[in-house]
Amino acid sequence: MDVPSPAAHKDAMERLPIEEGLPPLLSALRVRGRAVLQAPPGAGKTTRVPLAMLDADLCQGRILMLEPRRLAARAAAERMAESLGESAGQTVGYRVRGDSKVSGATRIEVVTEGILTRMIQTDPELTGIGAVIFDEFHERSLNADLGLALCLEIAGALREDLILLVMSATLDAAPVAALMGDVPVVTTEGRAFPVEIRNAPAALPRGPKLWPALADLVLLALAEVDGSVLVFLPGAGEINRVATALQGRVPGDVQIRPLYGAMKFADQQAALRPPSRGRNVVLATSIAETSLTIPAVRAVVDAGLARRARFDPGSGMSRLVTEKVSRAEATQRAGRAGRVAPGLCLRAWTRGEEGALHAFPPAEIEAADLSGLVLELALWGAGPQALAFLTPPPEGAWREAQSLLRMLGALDDHGITAHGRKLAALPLHPRLAHMLARAGRGAAGLAALLADRDPMSRGTPVDLTLRLKALEGGRDPRADAGAIARIRTEAKRLARDLPSAPGLGVAEMAALAYPDRIGLRRPGSAPRYLLSGGKGAVLPSEDPLAGAPLIVATDLDGDPREARIRQAVQISEGAVRSLFGDQIESLRICNWSRRDRRVQAREQDRLGAIALTDRPWTDAPEDSLAAAMLDGVRDLGLNPTGKARLFLSRVRLVDSLPDFSDAALLETIDDWLLPYLGKVRSAEDWKRFDLLPALKARLGWDGERILDRETPGSFTTPLGRKIPIDYAGDAPAIALRLQEMFGQTRHPVVAGRPLVVTLLSPAGRPVQVTQDIPGFWTSSYADVRKDMRGQYPKHPWPEDPTQEDPTLRVKRK
Repeated sequence: MDVPSPAAHKDAMERLPIEEGLPPLLSALRVRGRAVLQAPPGAGKTTRVPLAMLDADLCQGRILMLEPRRLAARAAAERMAESLGESAGQTVGYRVRGDSKVSGATRIEVVTEGILTRMIQTDPELTGIGAVIFDEFHERSLNADLGLALCLEIAGALREDLILLVMSATLDAAPVAALMGDVPVVTTEGRAFPVEIRNAPAALPRGPKLWPALADLVLLALAEVDGSVLVFLPGAGEINRVATALQGRVPGDVQIRPLYGAMKFADQQAALRPPSRGRNVVLATSIAETSLTIPAVRAVVDAGLARRARFDPGSGMSRLVTEKVSRAEATQRAGRAGRVAPGLCLRAWTRGEEGALHAFPPAEIEAADLSGLVLELALWGAGPQALAFLTPPPEGAWREAQSLLRMLGALDDHGITAHGRKLAALPLHPRLAHMLARAGRGAAGLAALLADRDPMSRGTPVDLTLRLKALEGGRDPRADAGAIARIRTEAKRLARDLPSAPGLGVAEMAALAYPDRIGLRRPGSAPRYLLSGGKGAVLPSEDPLAGAPLIVATDLDGDPREARIRQAVQISEGAVRSLFGDQIESLRICNWSRRDRRVQAREQDRLGAIALTDRPWTDAPEDSLAAAMLDGVRDLGLNPTGKARLFLSRVRLVDSLPDFSDAALLETIDDWLLPYLGKVRSAEDWKRFDLLPALKARLGWDGERILDRETPGSFTTPLGRKIPIDYAGDAPAIALRLQEMFGQTRHPVVAGRPLVVTLLSPAGRPVQVTQDIPGFWTSSYADVRKDMRGQYPKHPWPEDPTQEDPTLRVKRK
């Protein structure tokens, strides 16, 4: 391929749509020192704005531009350098993890976002940096949010001359401009050709059948356009499946080019170059949405899916989840088809599904593991409230991260520890940094392995040692050679600056990184584990590690109820004790077992939630056993029966007596029930327990006196006969012959409430239930009298029962 002259590149770049926005942007930066630039993908902001700022001599120091991905950083630097007729590393350079091209002549440096944080923590004044540009800020990465918050504090307190520019394709610019101090917003239009968008007429199949269906859409796009086709898929696995589905079906002049972050750089570049012959089908992740220029694309096929990291503060685990794209992402993807000519976008979802899409993707700070952020802010010496975050960190995830860092020894009650400072200096998750700091150079391979995706094919046993053997040169057909090579390179990079340390085994090193994921096998046939952090996890029953009594789980799917273990290694009890002896507690425990439904007294050596040893505590004190049984009562409920139930029914009728509701009784259970539990230790014991003495003791002698007065045990009828009051129902009740209530003109009451009176026929059958005797005499009695006179003619049925004497006798002849 011929490389155009620098002048030709400059002419081409001057024709970019961003050119019309450069004068107002440069003016805003010169006057205010801060601005927000909105420009759609393809406008040229990434490669043109830094050069324009350099030409305008806006600042004396270097211009630092942040990119969210290594591929985008290198590509942007090389393209800018090429436009100057230079190689990367001269006027324009880049720095990403594991690779850099910079020199003393470098004036524009493109870096990934984490590099800026390290620079700030090392040199809070950013010596030698005149401007910081946050490119693709709409992606709302955690590092970009943190970098902007730190730069705003630096500019406000230490460097008034520091120029700050936020550039975005789809972001709502107003909140960012307000965060930066109500700075100017410069908006430029893109130069895009029209794109025809076609939604699927019906929902595409899900599961394995989706990938052949997407391959069909790719073939349709190839048939309708002359140029290359860009296909958006959520991850490398889906890319491989669609590539397989396309094999042997595309025209001979079509080359299939995968593009995702974990590929070798050379393979990534192949997807970014114009096709050497014919045209390309580029199968890409969201890495291709912005920043990167993929030549000759005339059609886009969008699967409508994106993969994002989600963190559950309740389980302390992150997992990658596949979600529907947002409308903003879908718009960006479609725009890729209209860069060079009118284009076509085929969407794998129906028009009806469009309304259910979110407007924007979530900010990473809302869903990510915040361990690194908490450590960085501890090193900076400020809490999240002290910095200008566009989205504040969620409290639950923040507390979970703090808990982990305390467990790793990176934080204490006074803030960051000396060990925490060491962890912050290592370019890894704090877990892996802790492992490296403790285990030294020997842990570099494991750290690189755990930081990357699993290099083994699906279905490989979970044993971590299989991965390390492949990494160390062992032949294993299940290993991805490209992934293994990439992990080896990273391991060598990590090992360069690490000291040697006393040798630790794989299990011990893994336990250092995951002290909260040391798993103890639960009793039973299924390989279920309780993790030291308190969560549950399960192994496939056919896995070779399924019988291991102790493991370290290094990769979990993040299910908050019972996570599936994807990588683990067996560990011995001796190794756990050697590593965590100072954290293992010898405890004597009396507690209620909900599973066994009884009190258990055990002596245990515990690491977090797991018991390394567990034996009966044979001489546990009686008061400890009784206190544990109280938890059993809370679990089982009071469930009073017999006389105790009747007693409670009476007490609850009297407003002047203490609250004897179930909730009140359970709340004060320690005060009134504990002395009476005696030898009660199980659900069976509790079922036989007589609750009445304890309830009477709670009520007291004065209370019983009031109870007997307000809720007597019997009702005296007009004949002077005492009949028992039934308190077992919703209201106290009596039952008696109708004739025995003759002359009664007031309804009987108990504790100020009317009794439920069941009036019986001479044969003892109910004829009326009432809580208003006077009302019964004047209303329903006439109908009852009419029915009863014929059935029971020997018994009195007067017209006015209120004037009749009560009786249980038959009429005189």
